[in-house]
Amino acid sequence: MRDNKITALIVAAAVVLTGCTAGGDSGAPTPAAAVTVEDPWAAATDTGMTAMFGNLTNAGDRDAVVIGGDSPTAGRVEVHEVAAGPDGVATMRPKLGGITIPAGGSHELTPGGDHLMLMDLTAPLRPGDDVSVTVLFEDGTRIPVTAQVRDFVGADEEYAPGGHGHG
Repeated sequence: MRDNKITALIVAAAVVLTGCTAGGDSGAPTPAAAVTVEDPWAAATDTGMTAMFGNLTNAGDRDAVVIGGDSPTAGRVEVHEVAAGPDGVATMRPKLGGITIPAGGSHELTPGGDHLMLMDLTAPLRPGDDVSVTVLFEDGTRIPVTAQVRDFVGADEEYAPGGHGHG
């Protein structure tokens, strides 16, 4: 009898704890779980690094923030932006704070704008190949994406001085 009461208490505690952690107060999904990546693609390259682009759409009711990612093809995946430097030249640099996809909105990853940078590539990426990237969000959510590799020459950006040793 005593064992049944202990078991019932353990089950009740598990139910209460699960209700508190599974999606918050309303059972709604975490913000990033509502994000999709449409038309993902990456620029072809033989060595070094490349960028991934596409359209991030957030069907949720809360903002979602991309903070990075990972890929079996890259040593690291970072959120980058292209912005005018002090000399007016478009400069690529890490984007502090990540990329916010507004609730019910979208955010385009574009050449010459915000993008995911695949760095320290382990193999060439040829046009027509696919590259797997896992997009990481501030809330810990991860979204797997398969991006098609395409020919692309760049958007006239330069790498920030003292950046990652590229350029």
